[in-house]
Amino acid sequence: MLLEANHVGWRYDKGDWLFRNVDLTVRAGEVVGLTGPSGSGKTTLGRLLAGYMQPAEGTVSVQGRSPGGNAHDPVQMVFQHPERAVNPRWRLEKTVKEGFVPEPGLLEALGIRPAWLSRYPSELSGGELQRCCIARALGPETRFIVADEMTTMLDAVTQAQIWHAMLDIVRERQIGLLVISHDRPLVSRICDRSIPFGE
Repeated sequence: MLLEANHVGWRYDKGDWLFRNVDLTVRAGEVVGLTGPSGSGKTTLGRLLAGYMQPAEGTVSVQGRSPGGNAHDPVQMVFQHPERAVNPRWRLEKTVKEGFVPEPGLLEALGIRPAWLSRYPSELSGGELQRCCIARALGPETRFIVADEMTTMLDAVTQAQIWHAMLDIVRERQIGLLVISHDRPLVSRICDRSIPFGE
């Protein structure tokens, strides 16, 4: 299976182009890094790949179909700020199980304690909440994940724990992972290959 962007471009309300003619592929089971300076459009490209936005030109596809940006789509996205990606009025159990019931062992593998699920997002730390957002993204139909600066806001120990768990899961399930990050040492450590963007 292949997540593919062909000649993709995006611009602001028919104004200046943020980027054009982007070609990118992520294969099932592959970990790919996307690095570049702030403001280059990395997050926008991630949203296009996950189906949350539509390109101004070019196409994004998974096996010939466009991503739909919903809970059952084969492409899921994990955002930099988990508190902005969840409903503050939902307890975490409802958030994690949005659209599906997690596979046995998934929550434990991500270090999610059962007690967290009865709490609201504001009652969890950033690292705890991000683990729950990752679990939500790992549905049974997920084949690709776009991780946009997924651990940037977390301390070094939590970052290492989350990446270790994430990589084990995507390797085991043969999920393609696109790591969007400005942290080049991280990308060099965990990715099979990296793509410079906007440089």
